[in-house]
Amino acid sequence: MTTATAPLSPETGRSHLQESLFAWLEPEAPPAPAKPARPAPAPAPEAASVAQTLWESDPAGPPAAPEPETKPDLSHVWVVAATIEVTPKIASVADYRGSFKAAEGQRIEALDVYCDGCRRPYDEVKGDDCAAKIDNTHLIGGDQSKRAKRKVPTPPANARIISGGTINRRGIGAYMSGVSRPPR
Repeated sequence: MTTATAPLSPETGRSHLQESLFAWLEPEAPPAPAKPARPAPAPAPEAASVAQTLWESDPAGPPAAPEPETKPDLSHVWVVAATIEVTPKIASVADYRGSFKAAEGQRIEALDVYCDGCRRPYDEVKGDDCAAKIDNTHLIGGDQSKRAKRKVPTPPANARIISGGTINRRGIGAYMSGVSRPPR
């Protein structure tokens, strides 16, 4: 039985099969950066003194075109409040799980159609943007900085106000006196 051998490379002492196997170990020479062709400057003497051109001031070249701005989605998310007649079995499942499956082809009576975000009726805001996606201060009673302060009740005419002592609500003293822990 004879075995065939591949000829060895004189530099490394390995066969061409071994060369291709170990080729990834050798570092690759980085490719030489291609120099962009620069346009010839205009021979006007005042142009050099006024300002540099964009190409001369930025060796990387002209800036990339700006990406188009994506506008946020301000559309309403419509939901329907509905009345659905169900059997007692489905009612018990809906009460336990909080959801149920309606029968196919069942007619559902819509009580109200409104936006899930701004909670406004469909017919009032059907062409407008959703106010909750813009600013939801209307859901918390308007701007809180302009909100009226709570009114302090006025005492009766014959009442006297007697100031009490201060209560320590912080620190170890408050803990020891029972302010922040339940009494035993």
